[in-house]
Amino acid sequence: MKKLSCGLNPPWKTMLSLLLPVMLAVQAMAVMEVRVPEQPVVALHGGDATLNCSFSHAGPFNLSDMSVFWQLTDTKRNVHGYWEGHDQLADQADRFANRTSLFPAQLGLGNTSLLLSRVVVADEGSYTCFVRVQDYGSAALLLQVAAPYSKPVVTLEPESNLRPGDEVALTCVAYGGFPEAGVIWQDGGGRNLTDNITTSVVANEEGLFSMTSVLTVVLEPNSTYSCRLINPLLGEEGYAFVTITGQNIAFPPVALWVTVGLAVCLLVLLIALAAVCRRKIKESCEEARREAEEAKELEEEESKTGVGGRAAGGRRACRVIPVHLSINLENVFSSVPYRMSKAR
Repeated sequence: MKKLSCGLNPPWKTMLSLLLPVMLAVQAMAVMEVRVPEQPVVALHGGDATLNCSFSHAGPFNLSDMSVFWQLTDTKRNVHGYWEGHDQLADQADRFANRTSLFPAQLGLGNTSLLLSRVVVADEGSYTCFVRVQDYGSAALLLQVAAPYSKPVVTLEPESNLRPGDEVALTCVAYGGFPEAGVIWQDGGGRNLTDNITTSVVANEEGLFSMTSVLTVVLEPNSTYSCRLINPLLGEEGYAFVTITGQNIAFPPVALWVTVGLAVCLLVLLIALAAVCRRKIKESCEEARREAEEAKELEEEESKTGVGGRAAGGRRACRVIPVHLSINLENVFSSVPYRMSKAR
């Protein structure tokens, strides 16, 4: 009986044999923990980006036993491959050709980071790092691409011939940036005018944006308006402003031409009126001269014929009657001596 009892395993040994596989599995999972940044990796357009990825292993291993795969998380397209001790790029997506590499000297230390060169907008997205050394692990990270915008430029339309109260358009333009930037308009007092703007974004062949923001305001003299550009990935990038002073407020060209036209018309009317008056005065003077000459001739004729007060009265009447009647009166007075002589 004692021999039989000695052949049985103690209870603690039985429990250990049951827990050992679980412990080994947990240990294996811990060994292949793959680590990547929790925050997105921001890369500048045209520059290089390092997609950090690392793992830990319980003991030393041979590089020929390690496999590393980088893929696009969404499309599963191959970005970079490594196994059997060297790069494997036969299945690499064309747009990543000659732009990816690992850090060979760091692989044995558990560094499987990927260097992506000449970053473009199309590279933005999620990347998954796969690592296998006897065991297997993976993790995904997000790559974001940023490009700085040019310094914004603010223009005024129209630039001149303005009056207070006119509606003008202020345009803020910046180009060559990514992603779409925020635009903030303010007046000189810091009041936010962003509700009154219209912003348009156009992408070029590289995917970079040109942004145009238009602010419509009612013109006030000595006013300042500023345009502030904010890149969500790079922070504030540019600031520009325009100040409208009293010198910018000019007389409107339409009113100017109307005034000039009215002045010319008035001048022409004055000249015409002066010419008419001069002609009327001249005609009046000539008529008065003719009447004076006719009256003088009548006096001479009457003096010759001896006509007295009656003729004189007739002469006075002739001075106030029209010219075409003077001739008839002369005929009448010329017959007076004949009649008077006959009466005698």
